[in-house]
Amino acid sequence: MHVGNARYLKPEDLPEAIPVFPLTGALLLPGGQLPLNIFEPRYLSMIDDALSTHRLIGMVQPVFGGERMQEAETEAPALCQVGCIGRITSFAETGDGRYIVSLTGVCRYRLLDELRGDRSYRSFHIAPFIADLSAGDEEKSVDREALLAAFKAYLDANKLEADWESVERASNATLVNSMAMMSPYGPAEKQALLEAPDLKTRAETLIAITEIVLARGYGDVDTRLQ
Repeated sequence: MHVGNARYLKPEDLPEAIPVFPLTGALLLPGGQLPLNIFEPRYLSMIDDALSTHRLIGMVQPVFGGERMQEAETEAPALCQVGCIGRITSFAETGDGRYIVSLTGVCRYRLLDELRGDRSYRSFHIAPFIADLSAGDEEKSVDREALLAAFKAYLDANKLEADWESVERASNATLVNSMAMMSPYGPAEKQALLEAPDLKTRAETLIAITEIVLARGYGDVDTRLQ
């Protein structure tokens, strides 16, 4: 995986522990780009520290829905077990105390134990999904025709337009991951897309969610998996 000026090819290329940024509804996938508006002091400090070291942070969702624990409303919410490592590939100061950054996805990870220290943000030891670092032949397994059909049906139902010229040029991996990240679905759906074991399953999951939404007569809404 080539991200920015860095290459991540093996476990040794990744740190054993990373700071995490919990954000409900945010989905970052390997190779995808996620813009962030950073304004909380603890996360400004996190970005400063990441920029001075490996430039990596972990995106992760707080636990949601029926699984939400009481502590999720505190300063240390329960977190989903799977997130995605992102490298800071774009950074700008706004002049009013905020940072505008762009993360590029490196690979998914599973949370292990939380580090205890004096930082205002949280950090965890992680187990990276090393298979994400090499795409292999995954793209060939995607049913591109079915994916585009579901995408077009969703656009038509919501009277939306797409740049079909760019869509046609996109690789299967770019298409699947970009559509998953931009999808308007809820936290449970986003987590299901993140945790799909491979690109083919992620595409199939995205198609299934879209078909469920269309069958229910919903449009651009924050739906929930049952």
